[in-house]
Amino acid sequence: MTRLIAFNIVFFLVPFGIYAAWMYATRGTVGSASDWPVRTITWLGVGGALLMVIAVVAFLQFDGATAGSTYVPAQIIDGVLVPAHFE
Repeated sequence: MTRLIAFNIVFFLVPFGIYAAWMYATRGTVGSASDWPVRTITWLGVGGALLMVIAVVAFLQFDGATAGSTYVPAQIIDGVLVPAHFE
């Protein structure tokens, strides 16, 4: 669950990071309030939310399991850890 939340946070913050890098490259500063108007923050938030949804859908769509397969959780068999897999 922590990994899912971390992925969502990262994908949400990507537009903010790109904007900050662009501001630093063009103006040399990112810390003043005039660099982050509310309208820009709103659009970055919308873009981050869309990117987050696209990433979640892509991860769910391309998880590697074939349709109709059954998930078998990790098990310890005869003292050996058998990783989780799909059958």
